[in-house]
Amino acid sequence: MTWEERWHPLREEWVVIAAHRQDRPWSGETFPVEEKALPDFVADCYLCPENTRVSGNVNPDYNQIFVFDNDHPSVDLNAPVNATPPSPVYKAKPAHGTSRVVCYSPKHNLTLTELSVAEIENLIRVWQAQYLDLGALVEIEHVLIFENKGDAVGVSNPHPHCQIYANNFVFKTIANEARSSHAHFAETGNILFQEIIQAEQTDGRRIIAENDTAIAFLPYFARYAYEVFVAPKATHPHIAAMSAGEITDLASVLKTVLVKLDNLWRMPFPYVMVLHQAPTDGGDYDAFHFHVEFHPPLRKPNLLKYLAGPEIGGGNFLSDTSPEEKAAELQSMSDVHYKQEGST
Repeated sequence: MTWEERWHPLREEWVVIAAHRQDRPWSGETFPVEEKALPDFVADCYLCPENTRVSGNVNPDYNQIFVFDNDHPSVDLNAPVNATPPSPVYKAKPAHGTSRVVCYSPKHNLTLTELSVAEIENLIRVWQAQYLDLGALVEIEHVLIFENKGDAVGVSNPHPHCQIYANNFVFKTIANEARSSHAHFAETGNILFQEIIQAEQTDGRRIIAENDTAIAFLPYFARYAYEVFVAPKATHPHIAAMSAGEITDLASVLKTVLVKLDNLWRMPFPYVMVLHQAPTDGGDYDAFHFHVEFHPPLRKPNLLKYLAGPEIGGGNFLSDTSPEEKAAELQSMSDVHYKQEGST
């Protein structure tokens, strides 16, 4: 048995590694993992081509990527002024911003994993354009691009898509990361994420995929069992700063990671995917290193990583698995998707 604390330098918090807990007796709720057969098109899906959304707007007959303003946005550029809080200890301000939806494909039954590398490249270019477009708005201080995939994370529609929240505030995780990256650079003259990449390359045990300009690894300080970071090797504060060659390499590594995750239990692997990008508030973010983080909720095929006392009440993660063991599992997976076995 091993009990260890590992420092998460980006979040500036300790992660407790207690991998022996993975096999503890479990009599609680389990999560069904059977794959559901879906058609290419669903008549009442608000993301499928030519269907009417709740707003009354009709989707075009799109054949690639489709972007639209979210019909149920979490923020609004015309948010009303708040009432005065009932106490000086409380604060309130309008939640200004805008939300968008990015449909990856017109096909209802595809996932990001099943897109080709060329299609993922095209998606990355769309992400670049959206970051620049929304980040240029005076009211916007941060552009958060993310995908929630699978019933395990509460997705309401399986049509392949991600969301964009462009807000008049910076989400706390990104703000913390920006602060820790800036502080590290001021103290050492080194880019924090570059040192993380170098440490993972030197160790080697947790690298999942790598090519000339991109890398994917399950970090030493992982909080979730199959948490994976995907990043360009060069430091860019945001996705829009990447070159054409870097886009191609990042798409290739991203594809490999997604396929390995699906192959692990031969199912569409659920996750929360978040693009970590510098705020757009005009600050100095030269030390910020753009990357993508995957936070899969399952620690076994039918068992969720529940957030309970240590995580919710205490504020620190307790990991029931070993990052090295979980990385080895992913490394052993084929780069060919299980649905394509025998067809190549």
